[in-house]
Amino acid sequence: MTVLQSSLIQVMVGAVRKACKGVARDFGEVSELQVSKKGPGDFVTAADKRVEAALFEELLRVRPGYGFLGEEQGEVIGTDKTHRWIVDPIDGTTNFMHGIPHFACTVALERDGEIVAGVTYNPVTNDLYWAEKGKGAYRNDHRLRVSSRRTLDEALIGTGLPFLGKSGHAQALKELHQIMQRTVGIRRNGACSLDLAYVAAGQFDGYWERGVKPWDMAAGLLMVHEAGGKFASIDSDAHPFETGTVICANLDLFPEFLDKVRLAK
Repeated sequence: MTVLQSSLIQVMVGAVRKACKGVARDFGEVSELQVSKKGPGDFVTAADKRVEAALFEELLRVRPGYGFLGEEQGEVIGTDKTHRWIVDPIDGTTNFMHGIPHFACTVALERDGEIVAGVTYNPVTNDLYWAEKGKGAYRNDHRLRVSSRRTLDEALIGTGLPFLGKSGHAQALKELHQIMQRTVGIRRNGACSLDLAYVAAGQFDGYWERGVKPWDMAAGLLMVHEAGGKFASIDSDAHPFETGTVICANLDLFPEFLDKVRLAK
């Protein structure tokens, strides 16, 4: 069954697909660069910037005046102060660089400080996740619902971990210890936008991470909410955009999950 998308979602999907037109081809070339002296790093950085530039151009064309917040360009103030695009051209660049097909282009629209629409697209698998406020979350044409598991001992949990140059390694190990001993498994897939979409789809029962940027989670937070889940910051009542931390799950799991992560002090 084909789901009727609003004009807003159609605009966002069109921009993402257009910007990602060459990404699958670029990804195919990465494996050839693995054996080169220079390596794939510069190539992936160039692809990242190219996709964001294409998104900026297309979104500006279809919605002139909207603001823009991107991983590469930073913030561009628009004449329309009520709307802002939030964009990560390639979330999961390390996966991309290593030839692992788990990465995505993700775009969200913020209206008066609230995320009202989001699209996350994996150009290799052609999985398109999208959501609009009050209208549900979808993968392609399939309606998404968070999982129905009620206890952590049944749950598969996703997370993000700090890497070279990032702080918080000791804290991450404490949190892993709390969650590993209480769940059937933990996965660290390396692309927050897709991991949040997996929670919305019921593939992950929950997810938590520190040090997250707004462009990595904006679309995914809306998807989780529209699929019937709950999200919050880990340590406070402030919005995840303000704290850079996020935890989410279905309504049954959320209290226990949050409590156990907070125990890791």
